[in-house]
Amino acid sequence: MRFYNRQHTHYCGIDVHVNTMYVCILDGAGQVLVHRNVASTPTVFLDVVAPYRTELVVAAECMFTWYWLADVCAAEGIQLVLGHALAMKAIHGGKAKNDKIDSHKIAVLLRGGLLPQAYVYPAAMRSTRDLIRRRLHLVRKRGQLLAHIQNTRAQYNPPAFGRTLAYKANREGVVAHFSDPSVQKSIEVDVTLIDQYDALVTDLELTSVREAKRHDADAFHRLRSVPGIGKVLALTILYEIHNITRFDRVQEFASYARLIKCRKESAGKKLGNGKALSILTHKIGRAVYYMLSRGTVFSMEKFLAA
Repeated sequence: MRFYNRQHTHYCGIDVHVNTMYVCILDGAGQVLVHRNVASTPTVFLDVVAPYRTELVVAAECMFTWYWLADVCAAEGIQLVLGHALAMKAIHGGKAKNDKIDSHKIAVLLRGGLLPQAYVYPAAMRSTRDLIRRRLHLVRKRGQLLAHIQNTRAQYNPPAFGRTLAYKANREGVVAHFSDPSVQKSIEVDVTLIDQYDALVTDLELTSVREAKRHDADAFHRLRSVPGIGKVLALTILYEIHNITRFDRVQEFASYARLIKCRKESAGKKLGNGKALSILTHKIGRAVYYMLSRGTVFSMEKFLAA
């Protein structure tokens, strides 16, 4: 976990919500200069911080409302630090909690160099990343419908389907497997929705690939040179990483991707390990890091030699 520890003249902590935000500005000595609730708009934000723009740093928690704030700060040349929501225990663990307290705690953590950082994903590729995440949401919904069909078959115990229902051609005649009209209608709804999800997912994939080729075609094609990494996985890796140069070392990238074991110790006693993926996955992750950082394609010879 990285903590922001640069020194500034003014420190601004904001608890951002949809319609309002609580703003707290501290000076270098920790004195409160501003502490009030205002509307969540770019104009109001800039008016509040205007007298304190000298060496100003702004921090907010990494919730769904931070996009517009990051874009305003980037346009105005204001340093923004995004707090890692899961790591900000000083906020979530307090006896009393409200917007006023939270904004002050964010400012204090920022000033004290104890604000755990999340990555401020730039606007240029952010919307496409969200589109890929939206695809995952639709795929999961589609999977729930397929599971419902299988569960219904288990309830009424008709003959097995014989072929996987993930493919449209194999779903023909599925409704007729059941004799009860109400059950048939339920399965018909499932099949209709699955067909719609298929069309939506395909369209999202085509759009995402088109955007990937516009943003970083070289990196996208290099990722696909790895055996087992197809179109969707390449899109996911590309847009979740954004820019490999934000990791100074391969070890940092492996930690970010949860490819290492995390030891947990206290008073010399081992309490356990954090979960990690397989050794093979770790090796592939390292290969991806060096491919993207060096601008090369996957080499099976080098991979096996390592």
